[in-house]
Amino acid sequence: MAKFSELVTYFEDIARNHVSIRHTELEKHFFRFEIDEMLSAQFRSDTNFIFLALEGYNFGFTDNNSDNLLKNRHGAFVIMDHISDLSDYASMHDKWDELEIIGDDIIAKIKSDKRNPMYPVIRDFKFDSITADLILNEIAGGIGIRYTFTLTSPTSNDVDPVKWLTTGSGSV
Repeated sequence: MAKFSELVTYFEDIARNHVSIRHTELEKHFFRFEIDEMLSAQFRSDTNFIFLALEGYNFGFTDNNSDNLLKNRHGAFVIMDHISDLSDYASMHDKWDELEIIGDDIIAKIKSDKRNPMYPVIRDFKFDSITADLILNEIAGGIGIRYTFTLTSPTSNDVDPVKWLTTGSGSV
């Protein structure tokens, strides 16, 4: 099971390598934002468009017939651009079309990398869980698409006795 920091690194690499994004340390096109920051605020002064943002994730567990415990991590990423005239619907629709193509590229890259042992962080990516929503930040003129996804991976059912004191319930 991958760590969140590994997921951040993976998506930052996607932002570095996609020709429409091209994130670098000098010209930032990758960020860690939450959805409320992208929808309700001005963008940071070092924001360059088009950018890719990874949100944090939440998680829960599924007990698969009391045999296998599965961890379900639900996350999201956003592809965001900028539009200066929010009343120009034709331009907005063109931007969403362009961003959807980039999103499709990212999904195809994840699908390809899922089969590659060099990228264990997305091995548990569930493609049938992906949903996408068109978004708009009317304050800062941001226009984008938010993709939600789930990573489902087995997690250990075993109690590690080294991590527990033997006093108390005595069950370890």
